[in-house]
Amino acid sequence: MVETNMTTHDRETEIKALLTKQKATAFREAYLDLHVYEQAQIFVDLDKTQRARLYRYLTPEEVGDMFNAIEEEPQDVVGYFKEMPLKYAGEVIYEMYTDNAVDILAYADPQDLNEYLHHVPQEAANEIREMLHYEDKTAGAIMSTEYVAITANQTVRSALQVVKKEALDAETIYYIYVIEDENKLQGVLTLRDLLTNDDDVLISDLMNTPVMSVRVDEDQAEVAQTIRDYNFLALPVTDFDDTLIGIINVDDIIDVIDEESAEDYSGFAGVDVENTPANPFRAAWSRLPWSLGLLILGLATAVVIEHYQALIQDDSTLIIFIAMIMGAAGNAGTQSLAVAARRLTNKEDESESFGKLILAEVWAGLLVGLASGLVFALIAGWWQHNYLLGLVLGLALMLSIATANLLGCLVPWGLDRIGIDSSVVPGALIATVSDVSSVILYFGLVQVFLKWMV
Repeated sequence: MVETNMTTHDRETEIKALLTKQKATAFREAYLDLHVYEQAQIFVDLDKTQRARLYRYLTPEEVGDMFNAIEEEPQDVVGYFKEMPLKYAGEVIYEMYTDNAVDILAYADPQDLNEYLHHVPQEAANEIREMLHYEDKTAGAIMSTEYVAITANQTVRSALQVVKKEALDAETIYYIYVIEDENKLQGVLTLRDLLTNDDDVLISDLMNTPVMSVRVDEDQAEVAQTIRDYNFLALPVTDFDDTLIGIINVDDIIDVIDEESAEDYSGFAGVDVENTPANPFRAAWSRLPWSLGLLILGLATAVVIEHYQALIQDDSTLIIFIAMIMGAAGNAGTQSLAVAARRLTNKEDESESFGKLILAEVWAGLLVGLASGLVFALIAGWWQHNYLLGLVLGLALMLSIATANLLGCLVPWGLDRIGIDSSVVPGALIATVSDVSSVILYFGLVQVFLKWMV
C-alpha cells in the first residue's frame, strides 16, 4: 500500500521504479491504491516502454476507469490506443463511459476505429458509432447512454432491484427515469424517493412530470445554462419525438463550462489560450493576423492626429494628454465589452433587455467620465495654468469614456446579430476603436474652444 504521507512526486517516482524493475505485483498494489485522477496524472508522464508494461499489469477495466479521469486532450489520448493490442484496446473502450470513449474516438483514424470497435460488444459498438455522428458541441456529443430506466407500473421494490443491477454501469443513479413504450420519456424520480417510500408503492404515484429535458441537437452551452439555472445533477437527452436516448451528467457540464470559458478568454485575448504552440515561430504566426489587423486599424488614429497637426504645432501641450484620454477610454470599452459579451453568451440578448444594458453602460460611462473628467480638468488646469484647457480635457475624457462604453456594447451585439460569436471579439479591438473615437472627440472639442483658449 502507498504510504499516505508520501508526496505525489514520491509516489510517481516509486511507481515508475516499479515499472522499470518489472515488479508487477508491487506496481499493481501501489498504483491501484491511488485515486483514478492521480493514476491518470502519473500515466501521462510515463514513457512508451513504461506504458507498455502498465498495459500488461492492469486489466482493461482498470485502465478504462483511469482513462475516464484522464485530462489530456482527446486527440492526444487516442494515440495511447495505438500502443495497445487491438483486443485490449477494444476492451478498454468498452469499460469506459460511452461519452468519454466517444470524445476520444472522434479523433481516431476510420480504419483504427473499425478495428477497435470490432473487439467491442456489438450493442456498445453501435452506440459509439451512433454518438460519433452527432454534431460537435451539442447535447448528443456530450451525453452518456448509461442511465437507469424503469416503467411506471413497477413498484418501489422492483425499481430498487433495477437500480442495484444497473448501478455499476450507470453514470449516475441519483436520477431514475421512467419510460413507456419505445423508450418515451414519461417521468423522473430520485433515489431518495425510492428509499423513503414503502416497497409496494407504484412508481406512477411517485414520479415527477413533466420532465425537464434537452434535445439531442441543443447547443452544449445552453445545456450548461439549464443545469446551472435549475441546479440539476443530470439532464435527460431526448430526440425529436421525446424518446430518451441519454443523459448529461454534471461532471460533463463542468468540462463544458471550462471549455466555454477558455473560448471566451481566447476571444477576449485574440489568441487560443488552450492550444498555444510551444514553438515560438508557430505561436507568433497564430497571433499575427490580429496583430496586423489592429495595427492597420490603429493607423486611423495616426491619420486623425495628422489631420490636426496644425493645432498641435500651434500648441504642443495638446499632445501631452492624448495618451491619458485614449488609455482611459480603452479601459472603459474593454470593461463594457466583458459585460456585453457575458450577457450575449448567456443568451440574455432580448432586444428590450440588451437595450437597457446599453443605456446603463452609457450612463455608467457618463458618470465615471464626469467624476474622472472633473479631477482631470482640475489637475490639468492647475498644471498648465489654463483652466479652459482643463475643461476641454475633462469634457473629452467624459465623452470618450461614454463612447467607449457604447462601442463595447454595440460591437459584440452587432456581430451577434449577423451570426458571429461575440466572445471572439478581442479587448484590443475595442481599445483600438476607442482610441480613434477618443482622438476625434478630443481634437474636435479643442477646435470648438480654440478661439477662447488662445
